[in-house]
Amino acid sequence: MHRRTFLAASIAALAAPAAPAAAHDNLVQALMPGANTPISAVSAGLMDPAGLRGRVAQARSLFCTCNYVELARTLPNLIADLRQASSGTGDTAMLSGLLATAYQTAGSLLVKQSDHGSAWLAVGRAMAEAERSGDPVVLASSVRVHAHVLAREKHTTQAVALVRHTADQLAGSYDQRSPRYLAAVGLLLLRGVTAASSGGDRAATEEFLTEARDVARYVALDRPDAWANFSPTNVALHAVSASVVFGDAGTALKAARPLMRRHIPVPERRAALWVEAARAYSQQGRLADGYQALRIAETCAAQDVRRPAVRNLVADMAARDHRRALPELHHFSRRLGAPA
Repeated sequence: MHRRTFLAASIAALAAPAAPAAAHDNLVQALMPGANTPISAVSAGLMDPAGLRGRVAQARSLFCTCNYVELARTLPNLIADLRQASSGTGDTAMLSGLLATAYQTAGSLLVKQSDHGSAWLAVGRAMAEAERSGDPVVLASSVRVHAHVLAREKHTTQAVALVRHTADQLAGSYDQRSPRYLAAVGLLLLRGVTAASSGGDRAATEEFLTEARDVARYVALDRPDAWANFSPTNVALHAVSASVVFGDAGTALKAARPLMRRHIPVPERRAALWVEAARAYSQQGRLADGYQALRIAETCAAQDVRRPAVRNLVADMAARDHRRALPELHHFSRRLGAPA
């Protein structure tokens, strides 16, 4: 038995992605002021504007599909190449926009990993590049990540004010805006939902949801390869999440059930639905249902379920199973490396 356990652990170690800690360190280093990140050896075709744009889109797709290990490996070289390109004589506004998007993606990844200190580095660089680009869409996206970090650091009042101020500058005439513009505004409003609900502000939460629903009447970008993932489905998912944060588990599950039967193309959003359902079940003391929801989330996006926030949820659920009536939950907790 011990030999089988040893062999299983060895196989698991060989199958696991190599050196995620090193990739994380490289990413943080790439964000440092004056960082001298080695330039990647890429073909000239990947360094022209179209090639760089495609690489940024691929990085966004890696985030939406929850391939966080590969994303952490990809971003340092992408950032280095974008910096090199932006220091030349090309379209500096366009390159600043791409670099801001790369920094936004890095910030979002670092928030997922609960490395808020490093996320601040990414936010600062994203905001600076967004201002250089002069593109309101890029600026709105950078503000969204800024507000995300503020909310995670419990500065919810400031996050709400930041989102509201920026959204007010961009609101209106939705029927005349491009899908890219609408998606950026919509995602900014959804970040307002997250910040307001985290701060216990029900009125602001509903205000942001109402405006986001209005934007969603004119756009539905609901694909992993889309520039941004905004759609009526994503608005509904944020309504579920807000109900969970407010402790309205019954309301959350009622809103979640139609979504559970809907095809959600983006793995990160599918996983989010089932994680929020697990939180709601846990609030109701339905640990078995919560465990099943988490297992479904794992099938949607295994790496997303291994982020610290979800592991803490699993550890809490296991700790509340005092009689160990759900041995599979405890096994799941150990497999995720959740704190005891």
